[in-house]
Amino acid sequence: MTENLRQASSLGAVLRGHARDRADQDAVVFVRDPQTADADTLSYTRLDRRAGAIAAALRARARQGDRVLLLYPQGTECVAAFAACLYAGMPAVVAPMPGSYQQDRKRVGSIVVDAGVSVVLTDTANLPAVREWIDAGALSGLSVLASDSVEDGEGGPVPLAPADWSTTAMLQYTSGSTSDPKGVEVTHGNLMHDIAAFIEALGADEPVRTGGWAPLYHDLGLILQTLAPLAMGSTVVLMSAVTFVKRPVQWLKLIDSYDLAFSAAPNFAFELCTVKVTDEQLAALDLSRWRYALSGAEPVQVSTMRRFTARFAAAGLAADAFGACYGLAESTVFVSGSPGREQVVAELDPALLERGQLRRVTGDAPGRPMPSNGAVRDVEARIVDPDTHAELPPGSVGEIWLRGASVARGYWGNPQATADTFHARTKDGDGPFLRTGDLGGFLDGELYITGRRKDLMIINGRNLHPQDVEHVLRDRHAELDGLPGAVFTVPAQDGDGLSDDALIVVQEVRGRPSPDRAQALARTMRDTVSSEFGVRAAGVLLMRRAGVRRTTSGKIQRAAMRELFLSGGVEPLFADLDPRFAGLAGRGSTA
Repeated sequence: MTENLRQASSLGAVLRGHARDRADQDAVVFVRDPQTADADTLSYTRLDRRAGAIAAALRARARQGDRVLLLYPQGTECVAAFAACLYAGMPAVVAPMPGSYQQDRKRVGSIVVDAGVSVVLTDTANLPAVREWIDAGALSGLSVLASDSVEDGEGGPVPLAPADWSTTAMLQYTSGSTSDPKGVEVTHGNLMHDIAAFIEALGADEPVRTGGWAPLYHDLGLILQTLAPLAMGSTVVLMSAVTFVKRPVQWLKLIDSYDLAFSAAPNFAFELCTVKVTDEQLAALDLSRWRYALSGAEPVQVSTMRRFTARFAAAGLAADAFGACYGLAESTVFVSGSPGREQVVAELDPALLERGQLRRVTGDAPGRPMPSNGAVRDVEARIVDPDTHAELPPGSVGEIWLRGASVARGYWGNPQATADTFHARTKDGDGPFLRTGDLGGFLDGELYITGRRKDLMIINGRNLHPQDVEHVLRDRHAELDGLPGAVFTVPAQDGDGLSDDALIVVQEVRGRPSPDRAQALARTMRDTVSSEFGVRAAGVLLMRRAGVRRTTSGKIQRAAMRELFLSGGVEPLFADLDPRFAGLAGRGSTA
C-alpha cells in the first residue's frame, strides 16, 4: 500500500487512480448529526468529477502555481475544493472562516497578503459573508467563487496539471501572530512520504476507515484525518467541531456508527469526553472497532489517558488503542508514534528532569509520569543543545532537530525565517536540520516531549514547563477538571531589588464562585504549586469560561495571555496577586 504512494508522481494522480479503481466506493462522508445519520457523501468517482469541475473553473481565473484560499465549513465541498487545487496545480491554503471577531478577520487577511492569494473558494451559503470580509479588509482584486455553484463536468476526466514530488501542494499556516504569519510550504513529496510513514506506523495492510471532527484548516484534520485515508483508498467520515464541543458523545457515536478504526484528537478532547459523557450514553456505545485512538497536537497528559481508557473500556475500547503521537506542520504533520500497543509511560526523576536529564526513578521514589511519543518514523531526529548546537547523548533533554523527506521546503516567501528554522547546522557542521522549537529527548529509543522552548520557565535556576504546572493544578483540584489554564512567568524584582521571574497562573472556573470560595481555591492552588514544584506563585487569576485564549486547534496561547496580563487586559472573576502586580488585574481582590 505504501509502495504505491512512494512511486506515484503526485497526490492528485493517486486520487485519479482511485476514481478509476474504486469508482463507487465512498470517499468522503460528512455527518451533520451522528444521532440521525444525516450525511452528505462523495464516492471516488463523484469526488473526481467535483474536483475536475472546480479545477476547470479555477483555470479560468488563475494560473498554475497561483495560491487559492479555501474558506469553508467542515464538509465534503471543502475536500473537493482541495482536490481541485491539486488537479489545477494551484497550492491550496485552507483557513478558518473569518467570522465576526476582529482578530480572526485580521489573521485570515494577513494570510491572504502573505500567500499572495489570487482566488478565494467558498460555498454559496458563506459567499455574502466572505465578500463582506474582503470589502471590509480592503482586499480588492481577489476573485471569489462559490464552488458549489459549479456543476459537475461531463465527458472525460479533466487533465491533471503536471506535478512531481518537488511541486508545492499546499501552504499550511501555523498558529502565529497576525503581524507575522508563516505559511509552511508543503510539497507533494512531503505529503506522500509523511502519509506513507504514518500508514507504516499503523502497521495496516488494508485501507483504514478514518474520521473525526478535527477542522480541515488544521494539519491534523486535513492530512492525517482526511488526506491519509484518501491516499490509502479508504473512507473518511467527518463531523463538525462545533457538534463535538456541544455534545462530545457525538464524536464517539460517529466512531461507533461508521466503524472507524482511526480517529485522532488533542488531549482536551479525550478529557472532555471523560467528563461529559454520561453513564447512560456510555452504555449505548461500542468502541471495540476503534483500534487507533491517537492523541496529538498538544501535550498528552498521562492522567487524561488513564481516565479515558479506564472509563471507555466498558464500551469495548481496547487497552492498546490509545496512543500518543508527535508532529508539527514544518514536518508535514507526523513525526513519531507507536500505535497498536499499550501506551508506554515513564516515571521520571523530577529533579533530574529539571536539570535536563531523562531518568526513571528507582524503587518507590515518587516520579513525574510522562508518556512516550513512540518511535520516530522515516525521518532523522537529533537532540541538540539549542544554544551551543552541540548534539546531546540519549537521555538528555534538548531541542528536537529533524531531517528527512517529510520536512517541508520552508516558510512561503520568508527566506530569513526559512534559514533560521529549516537550515540549522549542528556544532560540527552537520545539516541542514529543521529546528522544531520543541524540547525532548530519547529514552530506550523512544521520543519524549517535555515542552516548547519558548514556553520554558526558568525560576531560581530551575527549568519548569508550564503544561506540567497546569496539569497538576487540574489533577489536584477537582473543580478545575477539564478546564483550561495558562501558566507563564513575568519579569519582577524581589524584596532586595534583584531581578527575577514571577510565576502567574490564569485558570478558568465554572460558574461564579463566591468571594470566600474563590479566595480559598486561589490560596490552595498556590499551595499546590509550592508543594509540587518548590516555587511560589506570585498570582492566581480565576477566569470565566473562555477567558483563557486558545488557538483554533485548541492549544493554550500562553504568550498571548502573558501579554494580556502585562497590559492590564485580563479581567478575572477573582485575583489573588502579590501587591507588585495588583494594578494589572481588571478587577478582583489582591493578596
